Amino acid sequence: MIFAVAMTFIDQTIVSISIPEIQKDLDLSSTGIQWVINGYLLALAALFALGGKIADVAGRRRTLVAGILVFTISSALCGATPSGSLAEAWIIFFRVVQGAGAAFMFPAALAIVISSFPIERRGGAMAIFFGITGGLTAIGPIAGGYLSEWTWRAIFWVNIPVAIISLILIAISKPEDRKQPQPLDIRGAVLVCFGMGLVVLGLQQSATWGWSSPFTWVSIALGLAGLVAFIAWEIRATQPLIQVRIFLDRAFAADSAVLFLLSIPFVPLFFFASMYSQISLGWDPLEAGLYLLVFFGGFGLASQLGGRVLDRTGARPTIIVGSLVAAVGFFLWAGKLTDLDGGLGAQWPFIVLTGIGIGLVLSPASTDAINRAPDTSYGEATGITQTVRNFGASLGLAVLGGILISQNRSNMESSFAELGLPAAQADRVAQSLAGSGGGDSSSMIAHAGGRAQELFKAVQMDFAMSTRTVFYVMAGVMAVSFVVALIASPPGKMETVNLGDDDSSETRGAGT
Repeated sequence: MIFAVAMTFIDQTIVSISIPEIQKDLDLSSTGIQWVINGYLLALAALFALGGKIADVAGRRRTLVAGILVFTISSALCGATPSGSLAEAWIIFFRVVQGAGAAFMFPAALAIVISSFPIERRGGAMAIFFGITGGLTAIGPIAGGYLSEWTWRAIFWVNIPVAIISLILIAISKPEDRKQPQPLDIRGAVLVCFGMGLVVLGLQQSATWGWSSPFTWVSIALGLAGLVAFIAWEIRATQPLIQVRIFLDRAFAADSAVLFLLSIPFVPLFFFASMYSQISLGWDPLEAGLYLLVFFGGFGLASQLGGRVLDRTGARPTIIVGSLVAAVGFFLWAGKLTDLDGGLGAQWPFIVLTGIGIGLVLSPASTDAINRAPDTSYGEATGITQTVRNFGASLGLAVLGGILISQNRSNMESSFAELGLPAAQADRVAQSLAGSGGGDSSSMIAHAGGRAQELFKAVQMDFAMSTRTVFYVMAGVMAVSFVVALIASPPGKMETVNLGDDDSSETRGAGT
């Protein structure tokens, strides 16, 4: 299961590192390059609940294998993106398909792991699971840096050998494949896809359409209406896609809220940090990979500690402390982003601190939430928690990306005005940075002749200041997570409750 899920974790970081190379080679628009990232996340969010349900209905092993095959084939086709006018639509489409494959693969794999351990050992088992997969995520930046020096296409092809290993190990280990036949809630799946898709579309395109555009507000309003309709339908449905009543469990609702808030900065962090290191610090993709690797030094160790604490005392202590540590880490890290001369040397303690905070929250909150579900619905519960996480990540990338673009345009207009250059030129360079990671902007600035060096420094500092604003917002989100955990997360360990009428068990905590 670790090898299977590792592909999705590696993919979250390896693509971010190579974004500038992909954009330059395929001549993608700034909106298109954001959709290369967000199309994958949005498909994950929209289809996770359906993937978790299918894992319970059709069998976890066969759902897992199908997801691996879809993910791997679409990865290969992303790597085979043709140059020319078809490139943007091609790579975005297969990134969406890749996300769909992950949405079927991940909940099935996680449900297999969860059901393989008794509840008193799950915290430790999941700490190992998330610790190793988190460690494998750290391979993404390094692998992306090395592979990008050869060709960016290899970052997608690297999934193929990992998939082959995972399929061999699945054939050897033969995980359980119990079926629970029941009708699938197709209407619910359509409504949640429609709602999430339009909300994220409106938020992400706000940077292009503008907040005064009716397209932005109509898209968001229709998306929210779709999500409301989805909830209303799920409450009435006899075989719902999501058992909405599970949110009546106070601990599950608190865990889900924390996971949603955590994901707003967590996954987009890799995209923004990669762009910052390559634009503001002027590093190549390999050096940018090392920059991101520092984060996982704290994350991996904290994940192990969080799992042990979960088994001993419950999830509340680590969720509260971790959210606070992450908020402080993001805040202090943001303050050092404009120290371009200090670079990594000035930032690494705060990068590690942020990783520690995220690691203390992610594994315990995810495991505790899934523990709240009876054994018969681990796939469904996993689907719910991962839907929440990936919707948060997708929203985070859309909203924070809009903030970055808007703030950078404003910063550069001010800097260019001080240098006696028109705002229109600043807007063109800012738009180029939003998509290309600085490649196209270099040629624009080069035409400034003797003032090119001044402009380069201004661009680097302006982007650093814009990234600082984004990181301050991330700190604020984790502060909200701290407040939610402090108020809503119940104390106490989980206990197993025998339902009496079958082999399944239900879990209850002291605060539920």
